[in-house]
Amino acid sequence: MLAMVLALTTVRELSPAEQEILDAIKSPKLSVVHLWAPWCSNCQAELKSGGWLKMVKENPQVKFYFVSVWNDGGDGKSMLSKFQVTDQPNVTILADPGPRRGDDKINRFAGMALSWIPTTWVYKGGELHYALNYGEVRFPVLQQFLEDSKSEWSHKGEPKLAE
Repeated sequence: MLAMVLALTTVRELSPAEQEILDAIKSPKLSVVHLWAPWCSNCQAELKSGGWLKMVKENPQVKFYFVSVWNDGGDGKSMLSKFQVTDQPNVTILADPGPRRGDDKINRFAGMALSWIPTTWVYKGGELHYALNYGEVRFPVLQQFLEDSKSEWSHKGEPKLAE
């Protein structure tokens, strides 16, 4: 997966935020990459609900990356501060330098398609486990995805179905 990401991202130069994410997701621990922008009403709704703060606080072993995209290089830190997200030790705030509109607006980030925000990806050990690409996250669902990603996925030892 990581080799594919690197191959896809070499078409254009990686932003510092993308490079940091590509390095971070190699971790054997869980990483949540959240692409958002402070002007986006769906992104604001997620923050206003308190879901992100609760998620970050209840999962201190998970690293959360808030990457502001389509925001002309702004990181949105002041918006995140209003909701106490910036004060958490397991949060990193990054910004893609790209523009909000026009032909130069990014449509890929770290090798993944990007067409809508908010977008949330869950990684473990360099592998993408879940991608929530179109709209506001339901935090109980994200929590379940984190729990599922902690377990080993295997059907070894289970009986096979008769054909």
